[in-house]
Amino acid sequence: MMGDTMPGIIDSYIPVAIFLAVGLIMPPMTMFMVKQLSPRSKAAGKYATYESGSIPTGTARIQFNVEYYLYAIAFVLFDIEVLFLYPWATVYKGNGITSIAVVEMFVFIFILLFGYVYLWKKGALTWVK
Repeated sequence: MMGDTMPGIIDSYIPVAIFLAVGLIMPPMTMFMVKQLSPRSKAAGKYATYESGSIPTGTARIQFNVEYYLYAIAFVLFDIEVLFLYPWATVYKGNGITSIAVVEMFVFIFILLFGYVYLWKKGALTWVK
């Protein structure tokens, strides 16, 4: 009885072993191929700050406005919204969803609207010149 189940278990791990082998072999192989095939230049411009040919002026240490975190919040807010709403909508269209899932989605949308109102009140959605 024990011998009959072992081949089935081993067969189920073969795809995992293949994925593991490919995952371990592909990155070093790709880096090796890039190193062999890419052109190399020893020109002085290669080691400049910008390779575009423009001569850098001033210092590279500039101060950014701290309020850029609001743009990051807005991106995460709307990006994650689409990320979670799309699969939910496809399942809703295909199989039907229970009332618990609808309530959960309303809670999710309420949290998103709360974040949207926060961004609106902070002025993050207005274009600054």
